Amino acid sequence: MGPPVCFGPMACYVRGISTVVIFHKKVEGLSEQSLEKFVSRARKAAGLGGTVDVVITGNSAMRTLNLRFRGKNKATDVLSFPSGQAGAEGRGTFFAGEIAISAEIAAENSMRFGHPIAAEVKILTLHGILHLAGMDHERDNGVMSRKEASLRKLLRLPANLIQRAGPDASFNARNPKTPTKKAVLVKRRGQA
Repeated sequence: MGPPVCFGPMACYVRGISTVVIFHKKVEGLSEQSLEKFVSRARKAAGLGGTVDVVITGNSAMRTLNLRFRGKNKATDVLSFPSGQAGAEGRGTFFAGEIAISAEIAAENSMRFGHPIAAEVKILTLHGILHLAGMDHERDNGVMSRKEASLRKLLRLPANLIQRAGPDASFNARNPKTPTKKAVLVKRRGQA
């Protein structure tokens, strides 16, 4: 058993050898066991050694974490917390890090993009795993996007998070900057 691991104010537990999945919010079509299996497959496909723990929570907890760790006072869909043990095999099993996911934003995104919420949570989990593996789509000239696209296909997931977040799209359904259909039509007519 490892030291206690805490997802901010959300949960504390003692981390053992295997992946830990905590559902603070239930996700239709997804159990702790099925998400643990997905994490294992995605982690291996991404080439990430060590275990990954995941918490599925709500917007309030995500806002708190986002403010505390990124200085942004708003809920977000997924956050990754690397363990800081990159590549080092310590005592027992190497711990890669933790991922927190908003079930509420995942539900909104799943409705917006027309796939089940369980698939959306897996997309967000894969995105978090790639961040734990050291990738950063904000600075890598598309490397993470290409990797995520190939892994999404391999893992049979819908469109990846970065592709959905291009300049004319929002991966967060709560983003008020996303143009409405009417605004897009007006813009197109003005350009014609």
